[in-house]
Amino acid sequence: MGRTSRKRSTLAKRAIVASAALLLGGGGLVAVNVYASAGEGWSDKPPAQQQAENAGQAMSTIDCPDVANEVTEVPEPARPEVDRELAAIDSQITEAYRQFADQKAQIEQDPAFADNAILNPLKEKRLAGLDRIAVAISRVAERPQGLEALAPCTLRADDNAGAPAGGDGQAPGQGGEQETPGQEAPGQQAPGEDDGAQAGNGPDASDFVNIKSVRPNVQEPRPRRGASRGAFTTECGRNEAGKFNSDNVIVAPGVSNGAHHMHDYVGNQANDAFASDDALAAGETTCRNQGDRSTYYWPVLRLQNGQDEADVNADGGGKEGNVGEIQTPAQVTLKFVGSPVSRVTAMPRFLRIITGDAKAFVNGDANANASWSCTGFENRQLKDKYPICPRGSKVVRTFKFQSCWDGQNTDSANHRTHVAFADRNGRCQNGFRAIPQLQQRIVYNVPPGPGFAVDSFPEQLHKPVTDHGDFINVFDERLMNRVVSCLNSGRTCR
Repeated sequence: MGRTSRKRSTLAKRAIVASAALLLGGGGLVAVNVYASAGEGWSDKPPAQQQAENAGQAMSTIDCPDVANEVTEVPEPARPEVDRELAAIDSQITEAYRQFADQKAQIEQDPAFADNAILNPLKEKRLAGLDRIAVAISRVAERPQGLEALAPCTLRADDNAGAPAGGDGQAPGQGGEQETPGQEAPGQQAPGEDDGAQAGNGPDASDFVNIKSVRPNVQEPRPRRGASRGAFTTECGRNEAGKFNSDNVIVAPGVSNGAHHMHDYVGNQANDAFASDDALAAGETTCRNQGDRSTYYWPVLRLQNGQDEADVNADGGGKEGNVGEIQTPAQVTLKFVGSPVSRVTAMPRFLRIITGDAKAFVNGDANANASWSCTGFENRQLKDKYPICPRGSKVVRTFKFQSCWDGQNTDSANHRTHVAFADRNGRCQNGFRAIPQLQQRIVYNVPPGPGFAVDSFPEQLHKPVTDHGDFINVFDERLMNRVVSCLNSGRTCR
């Protein structure tokens, strides 16, 4: 599907305050972008001035620069320490958001209270963490300068809160070809109510849209001569055994609860924060073909039905606003497809790919990539809304992973720059080579209407745009070669 093109808030007028690229030893680059905006993003203005500009808007969350996105390269010896510091910075935001949520009424009466009690202490903690990152890098390369610009955070409003839940500004059930049930099913409450369903931190009713009000919008590159037209499907189940944790071995290796939300896992069963490549290679798999020990994971989807899960008092679960009944998918399809313009080459073993952005609500949508739809309507895909499906139709999440690889690295400091999406014509750019593209389709049988949400970092308010998927390739060489052969020869294989 490519990446969504929706901009950050149209209410806010962004201006670039500072942009610097700082060369590290060994060719590493740190890009620092600082934005000023009304109620969101990064600002060089004092927090009190920022709050004054937001007068009349109810603040919904804490907006901080995503340090991981800005530190685009880190020397390999420094990565473990930098990863730990990045995970600590995420935990600081989580704790600050909890304080904000607990004291929201006082903040609305006295905006300066947020500066003194939340934003300024958070800035000091971030400054210390950023300094430790710079020190870790300086041990093996030139110390980066300017990281302190990433320390300040602001409060921001949810600009969509209170908007109608239907497409094109219409209420649920009033748009599209015919009326669609948009009310919550019996026993459910509307999203956004502080009923404990998501611990009062979203999603809002405006985050849902009637799928029938969405026009068909799927466009695929037309295959050309030389395309790899085949497909390979690997069958790994639906997480029937209920393997969950709130770790993320890609983004926060060695850190428990590094994701601050629960993941579904299929495939490799050894995946936790401490899993090495060797552990993954030796791990058991739910995949039918034992040559595929890859790990596939994504945030769980929960019903907002007031039902407690086993993690209601756990890190990554209820302690961080992720509550409600976890839904086992009705169907999970994991398919690898080829390039519309060329042959593909084998993925390297232990290649790591993240698609989507878990922090897209405050980061903006540059890396957002998940799609939402309904069975029977999959030519209509949503990026920043959950679908309201008609009765008899199921909710569908789709992830199309990056399909271009730099030919050298199995990972990168920000876990993105070693892979890329093909351009609109299906070609890989900048010397990258085409690899099999993982496409994940996850189907849920949930009651019609609003009343569900994916797990998220607490400050991301369970927004659909924050959905994301993670993959580590642990195919053995023989099976990966078979995948490549199937795709390049135009066959359909399992």
